[in-house]
Amino acid sequence: MDGGMDDQALKVDGTPSSNALPCEANALLRLLNDADRAALAPHLELVPFRNGDMIARAGDAADSICFPLTGIAAILDSLEGDRRYAVALVGSEGFIGWQLLLGNKRWSHDVVMRAEHGTAMRLSATALHRILVERPEIRTVLLRFVDVVMTQMSRTIVSSLAHSIERRMARWILLYHDRVREDDICMTHEEFRLMLGVRRSSVTDALHKLEEDEAVRSVRGRVIVRDRDRLLRLAGDTYGFAEAEYRRLLSL
Repeated sequence: MDGGMDDQALKVDGTPSSNALPCEANALLRLLNDADRAALAPHLELVPFRNGDMIARAGDAADSICFPLTGIAAILDSLEGDRRYAVALVGSEGFIGWQLLLGNKRWSHDVVMRAEHGTAMRLSATALHRILVERPEIRTVLLRFVDVVMTQMSRTIVSSLAHSIERRMARWILLYHDRVREDDICMTHEEFRLMLGVRRSSVTDALHKLEEDEAVRSVRGRVIVRDRDRLLRLAGDTYGFAEAEYRRLLSL
């Protein structure tokens, strides 16, 4: 995958084999050594989500962390007037709930499921803190991923200031494509509006340009990736840096 994360790290649609633990569908949980993973396993709860489900709400008490197995968790920031904008995406390459590692007991962002069907392994804050005392290497792995998410957020900010709508749209499609591992992606105009911070008419115009470049095909509520290499060229330097950091920091 040119410029992207490791195939195995982002294999969010890779259903574990019948003799595999569900947690093996999450790259961070796979990365832990056997003893650390065994310490977590009894405390992990499998949780299903549907598209649009609110996983967390900014300001609410953060009582758990979640390791996505399938689907995409969209991290949203809010402004006055119920305006919300996407700042990052997390799939089975990572986890959500990093506030608990940073001494914050409340969610700092809204988190919404963006997939027709999603699943995650949930770990309570109480169990997390107890295990981290006994197994400090788990904290190291989780904090490395937090750094990657912060990098992804910073690229979102820089891209919104420096690049065209079409280039930013190409980046977001690549971020989705990495995580769903399918060319047929559920992405609505409303989701693009949240990611790009533009009017729906601007979303339509940008999609048409990507279609003219034969990078994607847009149908109602979906985007079909036709040529990933073209998307990479269109995205330019908006995409790839955070993905390279993921590989570097997590040795994947």
